[in-house]
Formats: sequence, structure tokens, C-alpha cells
Amino acid sequence: MNEQLPVIYISALLIILIFAAIFILREVIKTRRSENVFSKLQKKLKNEKGTSKEYYELASLYLDKKLFVQSISLFQKALKADKNVEPENKALIYNAMGYAYFAQEQYDIAIRQYKEALKLYPEYVIALNNLGNVYEKKQMIPQAVECYESALEYEPNNKVSKRRVESLKKRLVTF
Repeated sequence: MNEQLPVIYISALLIILIFAAIFILREVIKTRRSENVFSKLQKKLKNEKGTSKEYYELASLYLDKKLFVQSISLFQKALKADKNVEPENKALIYNAMGYAYFAQEQYDIAIRQYKEALKLYPEYVIALNNLGNVYEKKQMIPQAVECYESALEYEPNNKVSKRRVESLKKRLVTF
């Protein structure tokens, strides 16, 4: 048994290294793809006018890089690029802009963006959760609860909404 112990340790180490290498390789490939798309869209939109989808994609990549000001500018261009954008897609853009403003702690503007998204697509659960989150940050607990409960009306099994409603209701009871 003692003779096999080093083989077992080396085998275990090899397995761990293989999993780590696979994980790292997947991340590198994912990052390369993202950077290629980023570069292509940047070049294209620098030289010519793009579609709403292209502006939205590039803005989302800027969001991933936490470049919020640039992403907001591109989201605004996405809204102006095509007048025939479906309401659900416009709601996605407004929600993403709300997120960018929220990340910069511009809560009032974020609220406005989320409300605009919900005006276009009232059953947009992610926007309802995001709006509830902003209300929480602003200590507007009753409004936050209302948003989360609305989200639960559309999606009764939404874990985020359930957890936040329960937590906030407990806080309301203690006051």
C-alpha cells in the first residue's frame, strides 16, 4: 500500500491539473471570442452607422468591462438607430441602461430607466427586480416590496423576488 501512495497522489494531482487546464482554456476561448466581437463591432460602428442590435451588443460588452459611461452612450444610440425596434427589445435596452446608472450610484436616473422598460414591457421580471433593488438602496422599502411582489405575480417561483420580499417584510415588521 505504501508503494502505491505516491502514484495515487500524482494521479490525483494530475486530475486536478487537467480540470484546471480545461477551465482556464474555456475561459481563454470565451474571452477571445468576446474580444473579437468587441473589436469587430467597435471598428464597424466607428466607420458606419449600425443597427440597434449592434449598438446593444457593444454596449453590453462595455457593461461587462464596467465602462458604464460608454455603455450608456451606446445604449442611447441603440434606441435611436432603429425606429422599428419591438417594445420588448427596447425594454431590454432601458433595463441595461438602468443597470449602468445603478452601478454609478445614479439611483434616480436608474429608476427612470427601469420604469421606462416596464412601461414598454410590464411583465419584465428582471426590470421589476432591478427596480426593487434600487428602491432598497434608497431605503424606499414599501416600493421595493411592491416591485418584488409584482415580479412574483408574473413569475411565482422567482427566487430573488421571494427572498427579497421575505427579508423586507421582516424588516417592515421590526420597525
